[in-house]
Amino acid sequence: MGLFRRLFGSGAPEGFTGELEPEEHVLASAAVGTSWLVATSHGLWLPGPRRVGWHLVSKATWTGGALAVVEAVEDGAAGEAVLLRDLPPQRFPLESPGRVPQVVHERVTGSIRSRHRNEVPGAWFLQRKVAGRDGVVLQVRPDPGADVAALRDIAASVAEKLRGVG
Repeated sequence: MGLFRRLFGSGAPEGFTGELEPEEHVLASAAVGTSWLVATSHGLWLPGPRRVGWHLVSKATWTGGALAVVEAVEDGAAGEAVLLRDLPPQRFPLESPGRVPQVVHERVTGSIRSRHRNEVPGAWFLQRKVAGRDGVVLQVRPDPGADVAALRDIAASVAEKLRGVG
């Protein structure tokens, strides 16, 4: 544990029960009922608590006093690319949001290095930075009904070409 953390704590709100990584620091937090949303350098801690890395937040919107978050899960690999599947949106009403919406927006968009829409077979290709790791990961988010088998071949080929460029 670093000297700063021993002297000043982690910056996490009182009552937060998540366990931060040694190099992870709190950027903003907001109460969700009796639990917390905590935005850190590594991701967004959801009530439970459970951290979702910034590279796995597909979408986050702030409307009507609530933060809606769409989390993605890794749903297989295609060479060095990762296929994603979005989970249903989760909505977190925040009476006092503080900087949480702003930090979430900055971190999610900041993790995206490039994005490209491929109409056939229908998918988004994103290169994203993963907090705490070097380099980027190629993520592929298929459209509903897309031919995932064909998409795997395309994604693997794109990942190999990108590796040759880097």
